[in-house]
Amino acid sequence: MENIVIEKIKIDDIEKLQRIAKKTFFETFSPYNSAENMEKYLNEKFSEEKLLSELKNKDSEFFFAMYLGDVVGYLKVNSRDAQTELQDKNSLEIERIYVSKDFHGKKVGQILYDKALEIAQNKNLQYVWLGVWEENQRAVQFYKKNGFVEFDKHIFKFGDEEQTDLMMRKEL
Repeated sequence: MENIVIEKIKIDDIEKLQRIAKKTFFETFSPYNSAENMEKYLNEKFSEEKLLSELKNKDSEFFFAMYLGDVVGYLKVNSRDAQTELQDKNSLEIERIYVSKDFHGKKVGQILYDKALEIAQNKNLQYVWLGVWEENQRAVQFYKKNGFVEFDKHIFKFGDEEQTDLMMRKEL
């Protein structure tokens, strides 16, 4: 999609980040989860305090996808000790790619993914990895289309539920 601009997120963008993070997570997962679990997760994982600590981590990077000045999606990647699981210095974790529902199917996710790949290549890393909920078939297909393969599974605690994430990776 033309007119999509990728911008690095700064500390003073915290309110915009919190807004898009909550909005896109809710749009993506609320149809499949209880209101209680959703509210608890949004309040804990996307609190200003939590997001600020993530933004300040030197091994995490955040980027907005902007369309005509509006935030329509975002990316979070982790390297080294910021990675949620593997913490392999030769890899980059894509922790979050989220796009506003109004922009699904418009290549915004692909643009954010391409940014993550560019970061990994610029750091001369060996592979990119991520965890994706097995029920999120749209995302699973997106990553398969981009050359990711499943290598493991892990349990993701969502409120009082345990959900299974597929662990996927792509060699560079």
